[in-house]
Amino acid sequence: MSLYVELALTAAERERIRALVGGVPVWFARPKEHTDRDAEAFAAASVAVGNCPPEWLEASGGLRWLQLSSMGIDRYLGLDWAELGRRITVTNLAGTFADPVAQTCLAGLLALYRGLDELVRLGERQTWSKEPIRPRLRLLTGASVVILGAGTIARRLAELLAPFGCRVTLYSRRMSLAELDALLPETDVLVGLLPGTRETAGLVDAERLALLPPGAIFVNAGRGSLVDEEVLAAALREGRLGGAVLDVTATEPLPPGHPLWSSPNTLLTQHTAGGSDRESGQILEVFEDNWRRFVAGEPLRNVVRWSRGY
Repeated sequence: MSLYVELALTAAERERIRALVGGVPVWFARPKEHTDRDAEAFAAASVAVGNCPPEWLEASGGLRWLQLSSMGIDRYLGLDWAELGRRITVTNLAGTFADPVAQTCLAGLLALYRGLDELVRLGERQTWSKEPIRPRLRLLTGASVVILGAGTIARRLAELLAPFGCRVTLYSRRMSLAELDALLPETDVLVGLLPGTRETAGLVDAERLALLPPGAIFVNAGRGSLVDEEVLAAALREGRLGGAVLDVTATEPLPPGHPLWSSPNTLLTQHTAGGSDRESGQILEVFEDNWRRFVAGEPLRNVVRWSRGY
């Protein structure tokens, strides 16, 4: 048995992995800097950690378990899991990023409601101009929030919003699109926390954005494919929406000249919402727990069920 690890790790964290697996050979690769030797090590591995290129999975004859370093699995959806699933178990980091992503969503909302984005720009220009800003500041207190998603991040965000007295609705698969559309005209904040799938692509389209009341804020920390970005940018530019907090975009990095760069009242957090100074430690904790389960022949945590229609 051998182990392939594709994570950004310190020397101490690498030693932590070596100590965990004992005499099992370990190959360490740098994320997104794949070499031919990395590909060879992956092809020979029994267990892999990290988000490898999808095509490597199809060519890996001996891989038995892949521990992803993300919660999202959309880059692997196009593979033939009816076949691959017979020999490869995939686990992800479901639940690991609930706190950081929820806190980024809340921080972005508060920044827009309290005008912090505009005040920071004034500070950069050393301009004191509080008079036109102060009367436009809003309170999050009592806001109606619809969260697209009902997983761990959505539930954590709902908990963080509770002290503000927000009225929170979680949109899950149990609800129909008609029920969602009925909620939107009374929605102050619409939050996207859905995975990227065929079913969720373009869910927030021109018609649904038009259903939101003037001044509503759109937050997206799920996948950029959820929203029609051209329509979103137009709604922001024309002032029909009050602002947006976007951690994800359809194309990343966001290309120079993209209209979202210059959209008013828009915070682009550049897919950092899941990050924290505890991130690598949390990933290792999940892997360590699953490694012990793997060698003991016990069920693994966070197994991806491809048949669920992600």
